[in-house]
Amino acid sequence: MGHPHLDVRRAVRAELADLPDGATVLVACSGGADSLSLAAATAWVAARSGGALRAGSVCVDHGLQPGSAARARSTAVLLCGLGLDPVVTVHVDAVRGPDGPEGNARAARYAALTATAVRVDAAAVLLGHTLDDQAETVLLGLARGSGSRSLSGMAVRTGVFRRPLLGLRRSVVRAALPPGLTPWEDPHNEDAAYARARVRHRVLPVLEAELGPGVAEALARTADLARADADALDAQAGAFLAGGASHSAKVDHGEMGLPAPREPGFLHDQQARGDALVVAELAALPRAVRWRVLRRAAIAAGSPPTDLTAAHVAAVDTLVTGWRGQAGIDLPGGLRAVRRDGEVRFASAR
Repeated sequence: MGHPHLDVRRAVRAELADLPDGATVLVACSGGADSLSLAAATAWVAARSGGALRAGSVCVDHGLQPGSAARARSTAVLLCGLGLDPVVTVHVDAVRGPDGPEGNARAARYAALTATAVRVDAAAVLLGHTLDDQAETVLLGLARGSGSRSLSGMAVRTGVFRRPLLGLRRSVVRAALPPGLTPWEDPHNEDAAYARARVRHRVLPVLEAELGPGVAEALARTADLARADADALDAQAGAFLAGGASHSAKVDHGEMGLPAPREPGFLHDQQARGDALVVAELAALPRAVRWRVLRRAAIAAGSPPTDLTAAHVAAVDTLVTGWRGQAGIDLPGGLRAVRRDGEVRFASAR
């Protein structure tokens, strides 16, 4: 296996190399093996930075399991023992919300991590996701059939969040855990009621057994490629919506297969005409770009992005590609997409 602790430390050092001297980073740590290994490696790197890096940690107590508050406190003690400072424990309400226990917990966790980063002026929050987590995310996205963005998995960097271990196998990360540190094993990770647990313990092992080793690495590469594709398509959609002269110097519309930019730009003459998109211009777009344009326009008009599905976008697309004089398309958020006077418009359904 080589030297796991060196691999993890190298990954952390490389991910933090662009931070200015004196920067503070926070490790999000649940007390599990992956995040605890990341915390130990980050503490090691900071201690040898000559004061150029200050490393702390955040423990989020979701309150979903008995003893969670005590566990968060004991994890904080471990993190202090590693030399991390500050170590912050945050309790969140993961019960309320529209996305079920997993979704609500995730939203509450990221909100708490973001708020803590702002409060201590942290330049980055480090997350302990590994290559195995990435492979699981790709498989879950594939099962949902949600397109290239869903298959792109997790980015190494998203805003303040960074994932230094995304290129390392979980086995390597756990092997790097220093002796004497006992991680907490989240029972949810073993609970077959959760889709990710089933993928982790049933699906991926079968794929590796039947197809040979390297499946997880191949899925992670797929995520990288899908993300590059999705970023390019999103850029084309953004260029179309921006329109006008502001993008003509940056974007070769002919190269991208886009219609020539129009004046005055995004949802032209928006105040006078409402949220309108020209059908002829939409029809000239590649479908992958057009669907992104329609989705963005619907969200800009007020449709909640978490509720707006691919099926909704496909239905709106029929107003462009399958027009037979049909009625409007009802969308989440009390919105309706209609075709009128050669335009697709998004307006209140009321």
